Amino acid sequence: MNSPSSPPTRRRFPYARRKLAGPVLSPWRGGRGEASGRPPVRLTATLCRAEDEFAELAEEWDGLRARNRSATPFLSHAWLASWWRAYGRRGRLRVVLVRENGRLVAAAPLMLVHRPLPALVTLGGQISDYQDVLLDDSCPRAADALARALYAASRTAVVDLREVRPGGAAERLYAAWPGVRRRLTDSVCLELPGVPMDEMLQRLAPASAKRTRRKLRRIDELGIEAHDVTGDRVPESVSTMLRLHEHQWRGRGVTPEHLRPRFGAHLVGAVEQLVASGDAAVTEYRLGGRVAACDVALVSADLVCGYLYGADPALRDQRVDIATMLLRHDAHFASATGRGTLSLLRGTEPYKLRWQPVTAANRRYLLARPQLAPALELLAAKAAAREAAARLVHERGAAARVRTLLDRAAALRPRT
Repeated sequence: MNSPSSPPTRRRFPYARRKLAGPVLSPWRGGRGEASGRPPVRLTATLCRAEDEFAELAEEWDGLRARNRSATPFLSHAWLASWWRAYGRRGRLRVVLVRENGRLVAAAPLMLVHRPLPALVTLGGQISDYQDVLLDDSCPRAADALARALYAASRTAVVDLREVRPGGAAERLYAAWPGVRRRLTDSVCLELPGVPMDEMLQRLAPASAKRTRRKLRRIDELGIEAHDVTGDRVPESVSTMLRLHEHQWRGRGVTPEHLRPRFGAHLVGAVEQLVASGDAAVTEYRLGGRVAACDVALVSADLVCGYLYGADPALRDQRVDIATMLLRHDAHFASATGRGTLSLLRGTEPYKLRWQPVTAANRRYLLARPQLAPALELLAAKAAAREAAARLVHERGAAARVRTLLDRAAALRPRT
């Protein structure tokens, strides 16, 4: 038997050199054959490198996603294909596919990058709060098969899986990996239970809950109404949301990528398909017949993700707490549809923390062949250095805020 750090042997993992839909990585047989009365199990793995071939996978890709309970909406084919059209680079697509008797049971949506070192990274990039691979929960061989296929495909590149939500399928891939590996922490996400606002208010201190109820009454007094957007109105609504998003953050440090045409093209194209398939919800908040705010939520089997919103700054002048307005709607949506978790996604902003959310740190998995162990350790060291630098900046910022408060307190003391 192979040790955890040794590559699979040719006897267990024969490499084929012929081509079918893509380069064949690993055809092999497993399980019981005719003696048991069952058909033999045949696992085959291919590498998809063509954009048009990836586009044709939509139906079976989302069928696999439906059989992977931990899959987030960022793993939908519509999201990934749209992202690739906006951000992908010609010749870099590397999607590893594993089939059992022709049925797709595992997939790793990857692309090849060369900096700082050759690596296979997940599609979706920094605009996707969660990334992962797909594994059919009903196929016990899926994780091992994907590990073997990915081992064959990686060659001289480190596999770098970022932003994996706790409990993600990459955990099983990591456990089955036959080479060297490292598990690191990645971004922090905040999560709330998918319960109505009345239950959500119970998480707050009594004084804070009282203030929040006052804010909710203010929204209702103004007559702000939430309207679901579907069909051919979705692209226009998402474009409106992006304009409002830019307007509300103008001069206040907006995320630069959200203003770029490629992001807009990706979001409009992806969300239109996701709304049609029930994997996203677009909501307009109207005041006096005009759209005053709009938000996009992405959804999966047990998860609602409040992804992005835009709001007219005039709402703040009318004392509207926009975050509370959006949270009430998303909490109701999660509760009404039986989705148990409302994710506030990455970031620990104060307006999120006041709801007493659960902190869930994403994972980063580095996988490589034994001969690439130095490259893997270099990536791990760079990640550790960035984390230490971020922690130092945070600590210095906190110390500076404390000094400012002390200086203000000293200035307020009566002079003798």
